[in-house]
Amino acid sequence: MIALTGFLTDITEWGWAEAPARKLVFRDDNPKLPQVLPRYLPVDADRRLTEELRDHPGNQLAACALRLQRACGLRIGELLDLELDCVHEVPGHGSWLKIGLGKLETERMVPLDEEILDLIDRIIQLRTHGRPMPHPRYRRPAQFLFTHHGRRLGQGAVRAELDRAAQQAGLGHITSHQLRHTYATALVNAGVSLQALMALLGHASAEMSLRYGRLFDTTVRAEYERALDLAKQQARTPAPGRVHLPLADITGGKDWKDTPLIKSRMAGGFCLRAPAQGACTYANICEHCPSFHTEPSSLPILAAQRVDADALAQDAEIEAGSPKPNDTGDSSPDSTT
Repeated sequence: MIALTGFLTDITEWGWAEAPARKLVFRDDNPKLPQVLPRYLPVDADRRLTEELRDHPGNQLAACALRLQRACGLRIGELLDLELDCVHEVPGHGSWLKIGLGKLETERMVPLDEEILDLIDRIIQLRTHGRPMPHPRYRRPAQFLFTHHGRRLGQGAVRAELDRAAQQAGLGHITSHQLRHTYATALVNAGVSLQALMALLGHASAEMSLRYGRLFDTTVRAEYERALDLAKQQARTPAPGRVHLPLADITGGKDWKDTPLIKSRMAGGFCLRAPAQGACTYANICEHCPSFHTEPSSLPILAAQRVDADALAQDAEIEAGSPKPNDTGDSSPDSTT
C-alpha cells in the first residue's frame, strides 16, 4: 500500500497522462497491524514488583501511583488525571474512586477497600500543594492528586520508577499497562462476572474486557480437576449393599405414609438422601434433586418416561389448540336440558 501510494504520488508530480485526476489511496486504507496487548504479570512477579514499590521506592510518589494503578486497574492517563477529591463515600456502600473521562470518554467508579484508602492517604501526605491547574479534558481549574513542587507528576517519572523497580525485582522490562492487564486477570481468576469486569475497566463491549482477562494455568487446572471429580462421581455405580437405605432413616423416623412419597429405590434411580437431612420436600420431582443418583441399568426406564412425557406434551398442545364448547357461537343452553 505504501509503495502504491508513493507510485501514484510520483506520476502525478511527473505529469504523466495516466496519472489519476484525484487522490485514490488514503492513510486509512492501510491495513491495521495486530496490536498485541501486554501480558499480565504472573502471581510471583506481581508480588515481587509490589514489594519493591512498597519497601524500596526510589521516587515515593511515583511508586505509590503505580501501586494505585495496579490496585484499581487504571490507565496511566486516568491515573495522573485523578483529582484530589476523587474518593467518594456512598452511604451504605463504602468508598469509591471516581475516575474521570478516560480513553472512551466515559466516567466510572471503582470500589475501594481499607488498604487502598490507606495508600491514597499516603499519597496525599507525599504530594505538595500548589495552585489549581487546567484539567486536560474539562479545561477547568482542578487540584490534582499527583502533584510535586507545583507541577503535575508526568508519565516519564512514573515509567522511570517502574523500570527501576522491575530491574531491582529481576523482572526485566515492564509497561505500566501490564498493571491494568494484571488487575483484570486477577479479577477473572477470582470469579468476577463479565458485567462487573466491564464496569470496573470502563469498557463498552464484552470483547474488550475478554482481551484483558486471562485464566491462570492454576485456575484452569483447578477447574478441570473439580469438573473431573464431579463427572467421576456421577458416573460411578453405587456399591452393592449401600444403595437401599432403610425407609425409616430417609423419612426422618416418621411413618412413610406421612412423608411426601419418599423412596430409597425409585423407577429411574436411587435417592442418596442422608438421614440428617430429614424428610424430603421434593415429592415426585426427584430428577431435579441433588441427592438423586442413577445408573446405566435405569436407561430403558428413563427413556420410556421421556416418551410418555413427550406424548403428554403433544396432547396438551392439541388440547390447547382445539375449540372450546363455547367457541361455536351458540351460548344458549340445550333445549333438552
